[in-house]
Amino acid sequence: MKMTLNINLTPDELSAVELHLQRKNSTLEAEMQKYVEQLYSKIVPQAVKDFIDAKAEQEKAMKKPREKPKP
Repeated sequence: MKMTLNINLTPDELSAVELHLQRKNSTLEAEMQKYVEQLYSKIVPQAVKDFIDAKAEQEKAMKKPREKPKP
């Protein structure tokens, strides 16, 4: 499950950010995604990241349809 974050900017601030990011061939969404990933990398302890990764792998494995044995 992904989460949506809300950011408060005035319309002029948003337009300015979008204009300058467009000049760099980027978007606000792409830049925010990169920033959040960097923040996660920086502040979340490795043990917690490992736990989250293991949990995601376990959930992924449980969602895979199991092959039926052939008669």
